[in-house]
Amino acid sequence: MSVSNTPRSYGTVTKTFHWVTALLILMIAPLGMIAHDLPYGTDAELAQKAFLFSLHKTLGVTVFFVALARILWALGQVKPGALTAPHSAQAMIASLVHWLLYISIVAVPLTGWVHHAATSGFAPIWWPFGQDLPLVPKSQSLAEVTAVLHGLFSQIMIASIALHVAGAFKHHLIDKDATLRRMWFGKTNAAGLGGAHGSWRAPVAALAIFALTGGIGAAVALVQSYDTAAPAQIALEQVSAGWTVTDGQISIVITQLGSNVQGSFADWTAAIDFDPAATGIAGEVSTTISIPSLTLGSVTSQAMGADFFDSATYPTARFTGAIIAEAGSYTADGVLAIKGSEVPVSFPFDLTVADDKAEMSGTLTLDRRDFGIGASMADESSLGFAVDVTLSVSATR
Repeated sequence: MSVSNTPRSYGTVTKTFHWVTALLILMIAPLGMIAHDLPYGTDAELAQKAFLFSLHKTLGVTVFFVALARILWALGQVKPGALTAPHSAQAMIASLVHWLLYISIVAVPLTGWVHHAATSGFAPIWWPFGQDLPLVPKSQSLAEVTAVLHGLFSQIMIASIALHVAGAFKHHLIDKDATLRRMWFGKTNAAGLGGAHGSWRAPVAALAIFALTGGIGAAVALVQSYDTAAPAQIALEQVSAGWTVTDGQISIVITQLGSNVQGSFADWTAAIDFDPAATGIAGEVSTTISIPSLTLGSVTSQAMGADFFDSATYPTARFTGAIIAEAGSYTADGVLAIKGSEVPVSFPFDLTVADDKAEMSGTLTLDRRDFGIGASMADESSLGFAVDVTLSVSATR
């Protein structure tokens, strides 16, 4: 049996690529569907869900590289002629399905990979090259768009596979020709009737199907992203104080399944009264945070759930305390209220003041158990106890 293709048969390499790709897809598709439907309310459930998603993603990246190698190999190979009339409707449909499959085995894993890289947390790809992709930013909108495209392109791929398999069995059982046999290992020579695979209409139609589906899917995802984000911006009361916040960020880092996941709150207010010349109690601060404005990578929706922040019941968190200035060091001592629990905290921070402009930054480590967050996860195997909170603020007087 020849390694390369001939005008009458497929070579060993082409056949190997075909069946390896088929095997991988038959593993990946059910893995993704099963993992998607699994619950994640306990440590064991989350660990199982993450394991299956990691396996799904790792095999998906494998399919992507196998597909690229398969396409590069095919570019230098002669393609055996179709065993049906070259200009028949059946030949056109077969060619279209082949092109849909070629595009989908690249587009499906690629959109899934970009979705993974655009977000953070939960179910890493099992390989040593990192979880990011060049030129792919961490972006909630990009993650949502690629998630939708991944789902839509997967449906095209599944439909194409179903048609491909049905066509193969038709050839084998009804037409009784060598279409299926010559893709299996062994020596099979079958003269084709013509170059139906070379028609330009099939690849153009396949590209048009993906472009139309992708365009509509991206538009719908962006609209949904906007609609979903809008309610998160709950109406926080305007504050008035001696200092006006001009810029700043509140970010958190959690540890899930051994990996750091970073997030931030998009909506918060701070009322600050502070005398830079004072010592001891130099002022006071009150900060209100919109919990639904948190983005936390791929686990954002999970974080809003009843076992975690329970944002539907407790839409805000609040810190109120005194600013203590002692020997050039600063601390905000007060009470942090999250999810109905009030916990005393002492928040050390660095501060520089010049010409009525202030810059402050600080990091505080909290214990999620103090606020009843993730109560069902009693150990750190799935979710770490420590949550690092970083605050940076620019303000003017």
